[in-house]
Amino acid sequence: MNLQLTLLVVYSAGVIALGLWTSRLIRGSSDFFVAGRRLGAGLIFVSMIAANIGAGSTVGAAGLAYRDGISAWWWVGSAGLGSIVFALSVAPRLWRIAKEHDFYTTGDYLEFRYGVAVRAVAVSLVGLGSLALLAGQLIAGAAILNVITGAPRWVGALVGGGVMTIYFTAGGLLGSAWVNTLQLIVMMTGFAIALPMVYTIDVVRQLVDPSIPASFMEFTYSSGPGSGWTLLALTGPAFIISPGLIQKSWGGANERAVRTGVLLNAAVLLVFAFVPVLFGIAARGMIPAITDPNAVLPTVLTRQLPPWLGAIALSAVFSTEVDTCDAILFMISTSASKDLYKRFLRPEASDAMLLRVARLTAFAGGMIGVLLAIVLQTVIGAVTIFYSLLVVTLFVPIIGGVYVPRARSREALAAICTGVLTLFIVRFTLLAHYPWLDPTVSGLIAATIAFASTLAVRRGPFGSARRA
Repeated sequence: MNLQLTLLVVYSAGVIALGLWTSRLIRGSSDFFVAGRRLGAGLIFVSMIAANIGAGSTVGAAGLAYRDGISAWWWVGSAGLGSIVFALSVAPRLWRIAKEHDFYTTGDYLEFRYGVAVRAVAVSLVGLGSLALLAGQLIAGAAILNVITGAPRWVGALVGGGVMTIYFTAGGLLGSAWVNTLQLIVMMTGFAIALPMVYTIDVVRQLVDPSIPASFMEFTYSSGPGSGWTLLALTGPAFIISPGLIQKSWGGANERAVRTGVLLNAAVLLVFAFVPVLFGIAARGMIPAITDPNAVLPTVLTRQLPPWLGAIALSAVFSTEVDTCDAILFMISTSASKDLYKRFLRPEASDAMLLRVARLTAFAGGMIGVLLAIVLQTVIGAVTIFYSLLVVTLFVPIIGGVYVPRARSREALAAICTGVLTLFIVRFTLLAHYPWLDPTVSGLIAATIAFASTLAVRRGPFGSARRA
C-alpha cells in the first residue's frame, strides 16, 4: 500500500470514528436538524466553509483553470460574494422567523409563507438537484482514488459514499459541525504547504510559453455561459438561498453568531478561490496533455510533489469532498423526513420516528448519489445541474417571501414553474443555436417576471389586492 493510499485510509477511519462518537450527543430531532440552535459563530463558520468548499470548489475549479486560466476564480469567488449578501440581509431575517416558529427546514418556511403546494414542489425539485450535487462530490473522490490506485470510478464512489454516509447518519448537523472542524484543519494545512512547492521556476517558465493563450491571465475573461465572470449568475444566487446553508444558519445561537459565522465563511471563500485556480494553471504549464478535467488536481499533486506532501495534499482534497457530502445529505435527509414524510405521510410521527426516517433517507440518498456518480461525466457538469435548478426554483420565492409581504402561493408557483421550464427549454433546445444564452440567467429572469406579473394581475382596482 503506497503512502497516499495509507494516509487516506487512516484519515477516513478517523472521520468515521469521530462521527460515531458524536452520535452520543444526539438526543432528538432538534439536535440532528438544527444542532439544538446552540452553535456559536465559530462552529457556524466551520460548518459553512466545509459545505462550500467541495468538489466543485477544488477539483472542478482546477479543471476550469486548466482550460480558461485565472478567470476560473469566479466559480468560488462568486460563492463568496453571494455569501456576503446572505450574511448581511437574508440569513438574519430567516433566522428570526425560524426561531420564532421553530422551523427545521426551508420547506417549513416555504409552507409558512406560501402554503403546502409550494413546499411540495420546491422540495421535490431541489431534492432531485441535490442528488446530482452529491454525485459531483463522489466523482471527485473517485478521481483521487483512480490517480492513486487505478481503481475504477464505481469503487471510488462507493468508498467515498460509504465514509460520508456513516458519519453523517450517526451525528447529523451537530456531529457534522465537529467533524467539519477536523476536515477544515486537514484541508487548509494541506493546501497551504502544497501550493508554494508546486510553483517552481520551471512552472513559471512554461506559463509564459507562446502556446498559452493571452486570455489565460485575464481575470474578466469569459468564453460564454459556464466560463469566467458569467459564473457569478450561477453560483452567486445559489449561495444566498441554498436550503442547506439556510438550515445550517438556523443552528446558530443568535443573530450575531449567524451573521459573524457566515461573513467569516465569505471572507475565506474570496481568498480560497485562488488556490485551486493556481493549481490548475500550474498543471497547464507542467502537464499540457491532461484530457480529463476531473484528473487535473489529483495529477498535479501526485506528480509534482514529494510523496509525503502529495499524500497530505490529496488528503486535503479528499477532505473537501467528504465534508461537502455531509452538507448535501443534510439537505436531502431533513427535507425528505420533515418536508415530505412528516408533512404528507405521517403527521403524527413521533420525534424518535422522525429521527429514524432522517437517518434512513440519508443512507438512501448516499446510495443514489453513488449510482449517479457512475453515470454523470464531470464534477462541474454534475454541480452545475444542482446550482441551475436551485437558483431558478428557490431564489425568487425566498427573496420575494422576505421582501414582498403581499406575495402568496400563486406568485411563488408561477415563478418556480416558469423558471424551471425556461431553464430546460434554453438548455436543451436554444443553447445549440444561441451559445451566448445562459440557461440559469434566462430561467431566473423568467421566474422574476412571472412572480411580478402574477402579483400585478392579482391586485384589484385602486391598489387593493384580490384574494389569492
